[in-house]
Amino acid sequence: MNFLAHIQLACHSDQAMLGAFLGDFVGPEGARHLGAPVAEEIQLHRAVDRYTDSHPLVRETRQLCQPANRLFARIALDVYYDYFLTKHWHRHCSKSIDSVVDRFYDTLSRRFDALPEKARRVGESVVSRDWLRSYSSHDQVSHAVARIALRLSRKRQHLIDAMAELRAQSAQVEAGFIAFYPQLQRHIGEMRWRQRSLKRQQIG
Repeated sequence: MNFLAHIQLACHSDQAMLGAFLGDFVGPEGARHLGAPVAEEIQLHRAVDRYTDSHPLVRETRQLCQPANRLFARIALDVYYDYFLTKHWHRHCSKSIDSVVDRFYDTLSRRFDALPEKARRVGESVVSRDWLRSYSSHDQVSHAVARIALRLSRKRQHLIDAMAELRAQSAQVEAGFIAFYPQLQRHIGEMRWRQRSLKRQQIG
């Protein structure tokens, strides 16, 4: 999943949102100085990605792309799912998207100096360019994928083509997201419950 989905899944606390963002940049051990909840959320970030990548509905959606582009469809789909999350936000979160995004930007900005260099640079861009709200626009989603493609070499066109193929079949992609995202929320909710139960046992 991409940034917005990770933040939404972790929006119950500031530290969880920070860990959800950092999961793309550092492992749990590299974030111990930020507190145990941040490190724990980095682990959950990786669990979100594993669950998403292996889910039958997500795999089925990637099949909408031509074989040569399917490896890159995972990246394009992660970003595209953020678009559908903004569109269907009210189904998945009791808080408004503006309140969640503003809270995350404030949390991230206050911790810039404590972040690894790459995370800080990306974080500053996320805040200054308001990336999370920009996912509500089809064109901005395509621009986001194009930015990612710039980091690739000869294969960048496959990523751009994968995004175009997914957009051409947006109704099917949207239906897949609507079916998949509640399952992801339940799965991560169960993981959080198990984490809390384990902590209580260790304390007891």
